[in-house]
Amino acid sequence: MTSSGNQRLQSNLRTDGGESAISVGIIGAGVAGAGAAYALRDMNAQVRIFEKSRGVCGRAATRRKNGCRYDHGANYIKDADARTTELIPTLGTDGLVDIGKPVWTFEEDEEISSGESREEYKWTWENGMTQLAKRLLAETTASVQNQTQIESLSYISSDNTWSITDTEGTRYGAFDVVLLTPPAPQTADILAQSEWNDPHREDLITAVRDIDYRTVRTVVLHYPFRESYPWYALVNTDKNHPIGWASREECKTNHVPDGESLFIVQMSPDWSTEHYDAPVETAADDTAQKLAALLDDSRYLEYDWADDQGWRYALPNNGIETHQTEYGQQAGLYIAGDWVAGRGRVNEALWNGYDAASEVAEAHL
Repeated sequence: MTSSGNQRLQSNLRTDGGESAISVGIIGAGVAGAGAAYALRDMNAQVRIFEKSRGVCGRAATRRKNGCRYDHGANYIKDADARTTELIPTLGTDGLVDIGKPVWTFEEDEEISSGESREEYKWTWENGMTQLAKRLLAETTASVQNQTQIESLSYISSDNTWSITDTEGTRYGAFDVVLLTPPAPQTADILAQSEWNDPHREDLITAVRDIDYRTVRTVVLHYPFRESYPWYALVNTDKNHPIGWASREECKTNHVPDGESLFIVQMSPDWSTEHYDAPVETAADDTAQKLAALLDDSRYLEYDWADDQGWRYALPNNGIETHQTEYGQQAGLYIAGDWVAGRGRVNEALWNGYDAASEVAEAHL
């Protein structure tokens, strides 16, 4: 990319203990980006992560308010595969929480039925889901630069490296490898504004833009009482109810004070799209009415405080073909995320990032 007057080049050191090391720039410190850095932890690589927000872990997010701590994006990570089952305890069992109640189901008619058994783990941490990325990154030497939104990339063919430019015009590099992990629309925007001459450039941008997402608005409702239920959460299975998910944060150790209740209500994509920009009070009132009806308990009409978060790119409906992920790899350009796999799950994001970085290691280390 052509340098402008307010751009300055910031170079990474290209050596590690006197030996040649590759320089890897990762865009996004969500679960996929943290998983990628973790995969490179024992490699001869210098990893620098650029994250637009103030924290890490992306949609596996945690917030604190009025004495409560709550996961308002991804609620937990399941032992959905052998790798996850093996990994999570190795990151440290201090503060690790296995949610002790099952997820039950309901349909449009609001009939609640028992669902899963308790033969699976649903992990989070006393300090919340952001611990996943924090603990992964703590095992690495990667640096994280927060509040840095990346706008474009530029391939420097003379030395086969990349530079990275943020929205303030600051330019970083040079990087032997760049890994993009933001949601597909944001990744496509970065690629579209990048300087990279390759016959597959437009094919890659098109493939990434073809990823379709479901929008979810999370509404958090706090109550000054606590009811006992045999379930941790309720999930709508026929996709015909305005509530897609409702869980009780008090089922997580040290998240909610005794005698209080905090519901994390993730509304359906249709409701979320229609009410995405509605004031939080309006959204909370409507959500409380629907929660009270679902639980058949009018007490849930009267919450004492509310919070919310809109996730415009919450859940991918589709992924991309394996051969499409290879576009750009010869030049050192990689992509990763749950949207690459086409399944909006924490473990999918984690291992897609890990596997992309493993491909980096195989090709460049």
